[in-house]
Amino acid sequence: MCEISLKQVSTEHKEYLKKVKKQALLIRITQIVILIVFFGVWELAARFGIIDAFLFSQPSRMLKTIFALTENGSLFMHIWVTLSETIIGFASGTLLGIVIAVILWWSDFISRVSEPYLIVLNSLPKIALGPIFIVWMGNGKAPIIVMALAISLIVTIISLENGFSQVDEEKIKLLKTFGATKTQILTKCILPASIPTIMSAIKINMGLSWVGVITGEFLVSKAGLGYLIVYGGQIFKLDIVMSSVLILSLLSAAMYLLIVYMEKKIVNWN
Repeated sequence: MCEISLKQVSTEHKEYLKKVKKQALLIRITQIVILIVFFGVWELAARFGIIDAFLFSQPSRMLKTIFALTENGSLFMHIWVTLSETIIGFASGTLLGIVIAVILWWSDFISRVSEPYLIVLNSLPKIALGPIFIVWMGNGKAPIIVMALAISLIVTIISLENGFSQVDEEKIKLLKTFGATKTQILTKCILPASIPTIMSAIKINMGLSWVGVITGEFLVSKAGLGYLIVYGGQIFKLDIVMSSVLILSLLSAAMYLLIVYMEKKIVNWN
């Protein structure tokens, strides 16, 4: 009887897994179809004069622009500039945010002292600091990276600090009962329990880093996708603008999928 019951459960589980895979495949196909329909309608609307192709561009013109930028070798240079700035800003913002959040968790005194300053800095429009960064650091990559750091850092700190404070107090008390040090509580309880919060903060930080880099490139850059967007707008070539936005979307989506993949690996390992 036990063997029959196990076989029945196993069969039902297999059917459930098949349904889950079918649903995931259906979702992916639907997403692709929506994109195809969107770009198809956009192309047809431009071809038949429903929208002005000069103002709104169209997929075929965007592809021609991308090929032209690829042929003269400038596209990959602009992509690399923006991507490198984003990765540096993202990595530094994430690591620094985690370190500061740990310090705030470690010292209740420092946490209480810094709380109003974090609130003020979080509400401050970071774009207003752009001209200050340019004056301080000059006309180069440094102010762009610092802009990305400024936009993402405070949000990361606040998110992680809240996540650390929401860890089950009973687990912490149990570790203290067994004589665990604060370092052991941090490494054995707080950080492992906060992995979902950390990954969520990393996802948010990734998006904010892109915003910070593009904003910085709008203000000071001589290269990068943000520079291409500004340049295309200045000479009224919306094909360049829309092509740059499309490439930005693809890069950010690829970076997000990489983070999701890493999240699955880390959660499974944990």
